[in-house]
Amino acid sequence: MKKRIILAIVGLVVVIAVLAAVKALQIGAMIDQGKKFVPPPETVSTAVAKAESWETALTSVGTLTAVQGVTVAAELPGKVVQIPFAPGTPVKKGDLLLRQDTSSEEAQLPGAQAEAELARVNLHRAQQLLAEGIISRADYDRAVATANQGQAQADTIRAAIAKKTIRAPFTGWLGIRQANLGQILKEGDPIVTLQTLDPVYVDFTLPQQQLPQVRTGLAIRVTTDSLPGETIEGRITAINPQVEAETRNIKIQATVANRAEKLRPGMFVTVAVGLPVRQQVLVIPATAVLYAPYSDSVFVVEDGKEKKGKVLRQQFVRLGTKRGDFVAVTGGLKAGETVVSTGVFKLRNGQDVVMDNRLSPAFQQAPKPENN
Repeated sequence: MKKRIILAIVGLVVVIAVLAAVKALQIGAMIDQGKKFVPPPETVSTAVAKAESWETALTSVGTLTAVQGVTVAAELPGKVVQIPFAPGTPVKKGDLLLRQDTSSEEAQLPGAQAEAELARVNLHRAQQLLAEGIISRADYDRAVATANQGQAQADTIRAAIAKKTIRAPFTGWLGIRQANLGQILKEGDPIVTLQTLDPVYVDFTLPQQQLPQVRTGLAIRVTTDSLPGETIEGRITAINPQVEAETRNIKIQATVANRAEKLRPGMFVTVAVGLPVRQQVLVIPATAVLYAPYSDSVFVVEDGKEKKGKVLRQQFVRLGTKRGDFVAVTGGLKAGETVVSTGVFKLRNGQDVVMDNRLSPAFQQAPKPENN
């Protein structure tokens, strides 16, 4: 009985040993096969780093203001009796906006005109009498003063009527009405805003260090998030002679055309001032850069050992400004070197690659994405 148990144990040990040996041989074969395995080369699209001449521009943020913009207000106290305008509509210079009660002035005007006419007739008679030596020079001067006072009194009443008949001071667009029929307006009470929309001013600031580069007449480009994809051009028309002591910035004003009247006073815009000096830069597609906190890098495509295929070399670079789909490289790369243009996040240093640019996107300095 004991011999059978011993034989069974010995047989089991032999079987386990054989299985272990077989498994060890299989694992060893797999390790050898893994060492000899060469992954297939990755297919990549590429771009060549090239030198270009870029326009130099100074950027800032600005605010749109109207070339002419006022809040039409009452000049004299009075009751509102007529409001013929509609809010938010265009008006021309001289159009009636609001009429105040002028019944009192209109009642006084005929009497003042009659007194002025009488004083004028007396003055004419005094001139004849003075020429004949019948009255003194003092009496004639008194007649002149009376005639002038009568005319002034009538003109004062006419001016009051005109001031209570409020008209548009220039052509533009009206805002929201701030007065109502029957309201008693005081002097200076607002009635409605009036703005001209074409052209418009762009007010922005630049640091004092950039003042020598700026002059009137330089072209500017204006963009705003309310008009995506559109660029409005204009020119600098005024430079403030005084630098702001608090910020050491200088105020600059440009004028841009606004024929479509899409720009409105008060809007926030981005301003780029084009300078006559162009900058020589080395550019690559922005998608060719592997951005990382420690440093940005690109993958340069080079010949492999013994010129067998292509391999990647990770190269750290310093970046400059961006322009559309491109970014300027200020260090770490040379003109003419080929870099991987897309999908760099999945690549590694020393990896074998195959170049295929058939599906490479078209990179542009001023891309216009389709509205999908």
